Amino acid sequence: MHIPISVISERNHAFRLRVEVDGLEALYADVPPVVGGEGSAPDPHDYFDIALGTCKAITVQMYAKRKGWPLEGVTVTVQRDDSQERKGIYKLGVTLTLHGINDPVQRARLEEISHRCPIQRLMTESTVEIETRLV
Repeated sequence: MHIPISVISERNHAFRLRVEVDGLEALYADVPPVVGGEGSAPDPHDYFDIALGTCKAITVQMYAKRKGWPLEGVTVTVQRDDSQERKGIYKLGVTLTLHGINDPVQRARLEEISHRCPIQRLMTESTVEIETRLV
């Protein structure tokens, strides 16, 4: 098991939260003003989308490094369409920009590899069970 992540409400803020992850710099979360927050940090949906984008970028970089391909960098843009979320449909459009690699076969392979990132698999192929306990 992993060390737990702690989410702690910030004093004197409506919904702002501090997120502590195993001794790393603190992250923050908030919600937009339209729902009563300050909009001072990414909201939980943003972090969900960030997880996908960062996982795809890391997966592509690791694969290219292992193959010795000339990938200089990756830019991943995630566009959310949550207009049907209440109906159980949450769409994420992902654009993948590969810097420094021009071979079409390598580029196609890296796109294919990006679909295999662990977070995409978790989001699309797994059953996630959540147990919440009050202490």
